[in-house]
Amino acid sequence: MSSSTKLKAPELLLPAGSLEKMHAAFDFGADAVYAGQPRYSLRARNNEFSTLDVLQKGIDDAHARGKLFFVASNIFPHNSKLKTYLNDMEPVIKMKPDALIMADPGLIMMVREKWPEVPVHLSVQANAVNWADVKFWQKMGLTRVILSRELSIDEIEEIKQRCPEMEIEVFVHGALCIAYSGRCLLSGYFNHRDPNQGTCTNSCRWDYKVENATENETGDLQRIPVETIKFDFNKALEEANQSFSAMGDMQRHPLADRPYLIEESGRPGNFMPILEDEHGTYIMNSKDLRAIEHVERLAKIGVDSLKVEGRTKSLYYVVRTAQTYRRAIDDAVAGRPFNERLLSELDGLANRGYTDGFYQRHHTQDHQNYMEGVSKAHRSQYVGNVLSVADGWAEVEVKNRFSVGDRIEIIHPTGNETVTLSEIRNKHNEAIDVIGGAGHTVRIPLEGKYDKALLARML
Repeated sequence: MSSSTKLKAPELLLPAGSLEKMHAAFDFGADAVYAGQPRYSLRARNNEFSTLDVLQKGIDDAHARGKLFFVASNIFPHNSKLKTYLNDMEPVIKMKPDALIMADPGLIMMVREKWPEVPVHLSVQANAVNWADVKFWQKMGLTRVILSRELSIDEIEEIKQRCPEMEIEVFVHGALCIAYSGRCLLSGYFNHRDPNQGTCTNSCRWDYKVENATENETGDLQRIPVETIKFDFNKALEEANQSFSAMGDMQRHPLADRPYLIEESGRPGNFMPILEDEHGTYIMNSKDLRAIEHVERLAKIGVDSLKVEGRTKSLYYVVRTAQTYRRAIDDAVAGRPFNERLLSELDGLANRGYTDGFYQRHHTQDHQNYMEGVSKAHRSQYVGNVLSVADGWAEVEVKNRFSVGDRIEIIHPTGNETVTLSEIRNKHNEAIDVIGGAGHTVRIPLEGKYDKALLARML
């Protein structure tokens, strides 16, 4: 790209689990949102868009603001759902969503035959990992492919170069599955709730313990009755990374060749084998994806859409990710260097530790330490929502503890500001020093322009 060529801003795509979250996503910088009906998307729990009237309002409101609204229809259906699919989707199609997000080839065929004018985006669940795959779906009439999360930036670049006419979307933030782009059977094994039907119980994130094991004469694993070891994921991940055969001449740790068992805390006595080979250690519970430092490179490659995961996440999550990734995109387009403080702003969200996933295969220890140090430099905690402002006082719905004297970040579409909290008044208009946590409403001094802001305490 020449210096005179203006970088095209990729679309910023946010999750919408409710109308409130949808409007917040748009207020804080999203270009588009995605939502789904529980029966045909991979979030079976009810949400506001379960009803057709709310879905219609969401689509209409998005279009009134010049924004896009995509409907997730990415289930892998069994025969029973095929019988109802086209009839159930008829009223949805009439609402004119900007695209359907789909994964199952049979459903895609049915939609393309009945509604050839409706744009279809290939879901990440379809695991598109190469340019030939993308070309196939282009021939099938799809307009966008959401690439598998397991690709590096170099692989994404090659796909975009070979398929320049196909829109490419990638995930940049949110939960990662210990499965190929979410196609997992663990929840079905434990709870008979199939993730591929939208009923995942997140079994990969339960509390597991690790125990030693040995093979008996028949080759079966038997538990060695020793003291249970509490599994430290970060330590195990570091050790696994160091033992990869891809790391030059580094030798595998001798303990890597021993068998081990894991036991989930809610199922005592149910021991499951885990193994390690030259590719790594097969344990569950991934860190969360945060790839904001790669936004500029992805934009230069020509990626069309950057997607944030999390239709069941909080309003604060939607606001913070929308605002932060919007700033990263705007900085990249303007040619400004990456703002390291954006890492800290995302670190304040509830997370399981962050990783940039597969975008960059191997990081040096210096890089890892640098990213961690920068990320923790300006951390914050979500503490409340501003419900209204009148006469210089804001009514705040409390989410977490905060005190007089705390530095509070006011998060608002017009811009953020950090203030030192000088006063708190309870519902009886009495001055208090501390408010203990969620379930309370208090008043704090605040300018009227910050109506509907969110508040975060700087740590």
